[in-house]
Amino acid sequence: MILKTLDIDPKDFESRTGWAIKPEGACKGEVCVSLPAGTASRATLHAEMLSERLGMPLIHDAQAKVWCLGPEAMGRALTTARAPELVLPDYQGKQFRLSSLRGQKVLIVTWSSW
Repeated sequence: MILKTLDIDPKDFESRTGWAIKPEGACKGEVCVSLPAGTASRATLHAEMLSERLGMPLIHDAQAKVWCLGPEAMGRALTTARAPELVLPDYQGKQFRLSSLRGQKVLIVTWSSW
């Protein structure tokens, strides 16, 4: 979720992540995670609390004035933000090294026919 504020509407949070806020906590399928008392009755949720409780990474880009609340990690959180070396052919068939972009923000888009 890309956010302009750390306050999140509960219905928007559910539609964008699948986590429903209920009196028993945040629930997705058969999984429910407890939240602070009274969370279900609040008009907004706080992204930092959701990040901590649900294991969702929260990243801030001060220059763009946005936050990104990522999907729950389910115990598979990255231990570093440094990507491993990756060398693939570009659209012209030339070798491209991911490390050539080090220090820049990078969005990697993949596609597969299957």
